[in-house]
Amino acid sequence: MNVIALTPFDLSLAAVLVLILAALSRPMGLDIGRPLIIAAVRTAVQLLLIGVVLKALFEHAKLGWVVLIAAVMLLIASREVMVRQKRRLRGWWGFGVGAGSMFISTFGITILVLTVIINTQPWYEPQYAIPLLGMVLGNAMNGVAVALERLTHGAWQQRTVIEARLMLGETWQQAIGEIRLESVRSGLIPIINAMAVAGVVSLPGMMTGQILAGSPPLEAVKYQILVMFMIGSSTGFGTLAAVWLTSRRLFDSRERLRLDRMKSADN
Repeated sequence: MNVIALTPFDLSLAAVLVLILAALSRPMGLDIGRPLIIAAVRTAVQLLLIGVVLKALFEHAKLGWVVLIAAVMLLIASREVMVRQKRRLRGWWGFGVGAGSMFISTFGITILVLTVIINTQPWYEPQYAIPLLGMVLGNAMNGVAVALERLTHGAWQQRTVIEARLMLGETWQQAIGEIRLESVRSGLIPIINAMAVAGVVSLPGMMTGQILAGSPPLEAVKYQILVMFMIGSSTGFGTLAAVWLTSRRLFDSRERLRLDRMKSADN
């Protein structure tokens, strides 16, 4: 089965739909027209650039280049986690918690899958390594960002309750325990919903792409199941690690709540 190539005119027709939506939002007072157009332009430019980069990388597969691209992806994802929080940890903690938790979960799981399950030769084959890491990292980023936003906001809103519980003799884990649980649940809800309706309500992206490229449907399904399991586990482990590290940072060695270790995004 041959892949039907898309022309610039075909993509332009699809872009018209975005422009129509942006135009309709203006008289409604939604104020999303300009951000929507900017996001659409960024999408096109960024994907075209990564297409050029991946083409060159596939032709000259080197471990150093794969590591470099993976590091850039992690740095950008970590920054997005940090900037999405209304309140975040001060200094390098605000960036480091997201980076560390996602590095451990996403890179560890991706390398395990490449070396043990798929068993590519070499194990860092860009055709597999970069797409898999991108899907896992992108979803883990969303889960970690949502969980940390819920955690820091909850700690700030319920600071008097937390301090009262500490005064009654509870440990820091007990005092912030409910907020931590809710934060983890919030971070995992999107991927749980996605896994629950995969193949029934939605056809996930990787599976759809493989089918459009001519792969046998059952083979595409098997890869999609693998990817969904990777995304679910990496998002879960990353969220748990990020929530634990951040909540621990909010208390000092004497188990006192230290909200001065957080700052508002406006500062």
